[in-house]
Amino acid sequence: MKIRGLLFAIIILGGLLGALYWSNRHKPADKDEAAASSSPKILQLKEDGISKIDLKKKGGNDILLAKDSAGKWQMTAPETYGVDQDTINNMVSALSALDAERTVEDKASDLGQYGLSDPALQVTVTEKDNKTHDLLLGDDTAASGAVYAKLGGDAHVYTVSKYSKESIDKGVNDLRDKRLLTVDSEKISKVELAGKKPDIEFGRNKDEWQIVKPKPMRADTSSVDELVNALTDAKMDLGGSEDDLKKAASAFASGTPVATAKVTDLSGTQELQVRKSKDNTYYAKSSIITGAYKVENTLGQALAKNLDDFRNKKLFDFESDDPTKVEIHDGAKAYYLTKGGDDWFSGDGKKLDGTSADAVVDGLRELSATKFPDSGFTTPVMQITVTSNENKRVEKVAIAKAATDYIAKRDGDASLYELDAKSIDDLQKAEAGLKPAAPPPGKK
Repeated sequence: MKIRGLLFAIIILGGLLGALYWSNRHKPADKDEAAASSSPKILQLKEDGISKIDLKKKGGNDILLAKDSAGKWQMTAPETYGVDQDTINNMVSALSALDAERTVEDKASDLGQYGLSDPALQVTVTEKDNKTHDLLLGDDTAASGAVYAKLGGDAHVYTVSKYSKESIDKGVNDLRDKRLLTVDSEKISKVELAGKKPDIEFGRNKDEWQIVKPKPMRADTSSVDELVNALTDAKMDLGGSEDDLKKAASAFASGTPVATAKVTDLSGTQELQVRKSKDNTYYAKSSIITGAYKVENTLGQALAKNLDDFRNKKLFDFESDDPTKVEIHDGAKAYYLTKGGDDWFSGDGKKLDGTSADAVVDGLRELSATKFPDSGFTTPVMQITVTSNENKRVEKVAIAKAATDYIAKRDGDASLYELDAKSIDDLQKAEAGLKPAAPPPGKK
């Protein structure tokens, strides 16, 4: 009898465990998951179909944004300004696919309790076919993690996330294009710096910069690129009050001129004047907008550089490329290096020790001017020819002794390059260290 009871209990327990397993495998979705999967759509529009956005702020000026004939967004009220395209694109994206977090009421009779009878923000979105949609954003919810919202003509009241509201609720200064120059950085062909001693002009050929004025010189492309980046990244500081903007105008008027930059691209030439106040703050005035504005110190520092800061100090242009041929005449000694595949060979065709040959090439690569003298080049003591860029570039350099240092002159270049004695000593040690490659194992 006891055994039969025990068996019956085991059967009952097995049934209960099976029911529990089935229940866990087939339990209903979590309420939050169900709500998330069916978030109500407030607005569902095509981004490229939106042509106009009107922002009516409670207690503030209306802001009207519209696309021009080229499809670019502009601000037409309260003033006509260029618009930061990234900011407006984020706004359009938020409006075109606006989801609610939840539905508060299906047929709200008292909008005042949600701050929607006199909303903090009303957004009118106009599509290309002139169809409009009115979005009302009211008070924060009790938990302050969302705001109440509804569409004009719809009795539903929803909540939307604070993040969605922040993407839409923008002021004039948030939306303005703060760039002081609107040129296309990739298509700039010329940069002029006036007010310098001397004035400087840079010309661009593809990705390479050249100094055109005061006379043709090799430019350090990376240094000129830094200048161009500082100019194209220059933005007006709109973070202060109206009084701050007036102070900026006054500080610019009384400031010491740093330089005037003229930047030319396919659309034309834009000008930027930069001045420095007594407290070392920089202010700028652009030819494309009215007013003077405080700017980052990095802009003023970039424009304060002199001519030599932009010159190419490297004696050779092959830089990271390995040359295919090197010929050095150092007094009575001569050295010939020719690259074949991954190996270096001497003038008589014998394979050289790679490390010793690379040391010579590195010594040439490191030759760099300490300054640019106007005179002092005399009888050369060293003649160097380097062939690189798949034999398309041939650089010839003559080096003369000058007091304790050396002065170099590139073929076809009027500039002189002063080199410190140590760099030449290091090169000569590398020359003396050239040696044949070790024979393969097993051979003498």
